[in-house]
Amino acid sequence: MDLVQLKAFVTVAREGNLTRAAERLHVSQPAVSLQIKSLQQSLGLQLLHRSAGGMTLSNDGAKLLPHAERVLASMADFQQAADTLHSTLTGELAIGTILDPEFTRLGVFLKRLVESYPQLSTRLQHGMSGSVLQQIRAGVLDVGFYLGQPPDDGKTQYHALTLTHFTYRVVAPEGWKNRVAGKDWAALAQLPWIWTPPESTHNRLLSKVFADHHVTPNKVALVDQEPSMLDLVKSGVGLSLLRDAIAIREAHAHGLVIADAVSLSTELSFICLEKRQNEATIAAVFALLKLCWGLE
Repeated sequence: MDLVQLKAFVTVAREGNLTRAAERLHVSQPAVSLQIKSLQQSLGLQLLHRSAGGMTLSNDGAKLLPHAERVLASMADFQQAADTLHSTLTGELAIGTILDPEFTRLGVFLKRLVESYPQLSTRLQHGMSGSVLQQIRAGVLDVGFYLGQPPDDGKTQYHALTLTHFTYRVVAPEGWKNRVAGKDWAALAQLPWIWTPPESTHNRLLSKVFADHHVTPNKVALVDQEPSMLDLVKSGVGLSLLRDAIAIREAHAHGLVIADAVSLSTELSFICLEKRQNEATIAAVFALLKLCWGLE
C-alpha cells in the first residue's frame, strides 16, 4: 500500500468511473485498475465493485474511504508546511481593514497568511472604506478591504476581488414604526439622519440614492464610527444604515425599527492598484483570500 494507490482509490470512489478517474489522475485506465487491485490485495479486502454504471464502493470500501481521504489531506498539509519553509516572500505588507474583523474574516485570513509566509510581516490600518482607497492610491497601503467597486476616475486603475454581497437596511429608533413603515427614500429624507464623512460607504450610497430622488436628507449629526451611529439610533436621534444581519439583531435585542420599503445592496471587495496585482506578495495574498472565502 502506498499513497499512489490510496489516491487512485479515493479518485475512483469519487468519480464512480475508471475512465474519468484516469483522466483526473493523468494516467491510463489500466494503471488505475492495477493500483486498485494492488491496494485490495495488500489489504485483503474488496473495496470496489464493478457495475453496469461504473464502479461502486463495497461496504468495506465505504468504511475505509474517510480514512483514506484524511491520509491524503494530511499529506497535503505536510507538503504545504514544507513549502512554506522555502517561502521567499519577505518584508512588510500594509493592509487596510474596515468594519468588524468577523465580517471580513480577518483572523482566518491573517492566520493562514502567517502560516504560509512566516517571513512576511503585516501592518494593519483600520479606517473607513474611502480612506483605505485613498491610501492604496497614495502607496501608504499595499492592499485593503473596500465596500463596493473602486471608482474608475480615468487616472488610477484598481484590481478588485469581490468577496461577498450584502444589504444595508435603514434603521430607526424604537417607537418610530409609524414614521418609517412603507416610506420611500423621498419620505425618509425628511426625517432626522445620522450622517457620515465623505470617505464612508454610508455617505457614498445614501448621497447617490437621495440625489437620484432629487431630495436633500435632513442631517442632524455627523459620526465616523458604526458603534457611535448605532448608539445615536438607540438614543432616538435619527436614522442610519446597518448591515442586514446587524439590523435584524438590533431590532430583536433593542427594539430598533427597520424601514420595510427600502434597502441598499453593495459588496465587500479586496483591492490593490492594478499595476501591482502581479507582484509576488500581492498575488499570494489574493490567492490566500480566495481560499479563506471559498472562491476557488
